[in-house]
Formats: sequence, C-alpha cells, structure tokens
Amino acid sequence: GAEGSTLMSYFPKNQIRSLKPKITFSTLRDLQCPVLQSNELQGKPEESCSTEDLFEWLGAVLNQVSLDNKSCSFLSTYCCPQPSTIVEQAFLCTITGFIIPETIIELLEKLCCYFDEPKLAHWLTLTVHGFADSPVSWRESEHGFHKGGENLYNFVVFRNLDYWLQMAVGTNDDCPP
Repeated sequence: GAEGSTLMSYFPKNQIRSLKPKITFSTLRDLQCPVLQSNELQGKPEESCSTEDLFEWLGAVLNQVSLDNKSCSFLSTYCCPQPSTIVEQAFLCTITGFIIPETIIELLEKLCCYFDEPKLAHWLTLTVHGFADSPVSWRESEHGFHKGGENLYNFVVFRNLDYWLQMAVGTNDDCPP
C-alpha cells in the first residue's frame, strides 16, 4: 500500500542499500580432528572427545589457530584434543552477513543430505554466530552486551543423523529455552 511505497522510497533517498552475504571457501589439508561418537557427549578416554573439547577445537580451527603446540609458537600452545585423527582435507565455507533463520534451516537440511551418498566423513558441523552488538539475542530477549557479546550456536550432525546442539551466550544473557 501507500505506507510500503513510502518505506521503499526512504532507503535510496537516504543512501541505504541491500548487501549480499559474503561467501568464502577454503580447503584445510591434513587437519587433525577430534574423534567423536554421537552417543558420547562426555567423551571416553582413548575412544572419543567430549562436546566441550570439540567446541574449543572448532573455535581454534575457525580462527585459524595453529594446532601443533610447537614451543616456538607464542600465539597458542593449543593442540587438538585426543583421541584424534588426521583428515586429508576438510572443506570450510564461511558466510558473513545477515542471514534469516529460514536460510539457516535450509542450509542445515542440505548439509544433512550430504550423508545420503556414501562418504568418508563421520560428522559435519554448522556454526551460526550472532552479531555482538545485536539488540536481540534469543527470541524476543534483549541482548545483554557487557564484554564479549557472545551469541552463537553450533550443530554437529553425524552420519546416522544424530546431532548435538551447542549454544553459547554472554554473561548478561539468559540461555534460550
């Protein structure tokens, strides 16, 4: 109606434009990955890693932290949790921008289809970060920004389509229901 046309004329008049999300792809070679078992959230010594170990490892991989724990590394002495395995190649896709929830659901569904054909991968992951300065964090809750503004969740989907859902919120936010 009339209000819609007024709103649509507001954007160009005030030099506001739509931005498309930025998509980057990379292949990680000879990546040391933790061994996971879908039914072992706490992990088992010598058999599988815990959800907390995986979450920390993912943060290191996504931020391109060296995982070799060399003594000459002043930036990080972090190493991959044990037990682990070397993966010849891993595919990393990063989408930066404002993405609506329906698009995230569609992406997760497409990722689950990855296991329809026989693959070597035992699991895959989808991590979604909110904006640190977002006015809303979960549902209609106001986002409490104190220091970090953490606001993210992570799906780990296994070959049998079991999944883990991990969520992180800042100290001033409530966990989502």
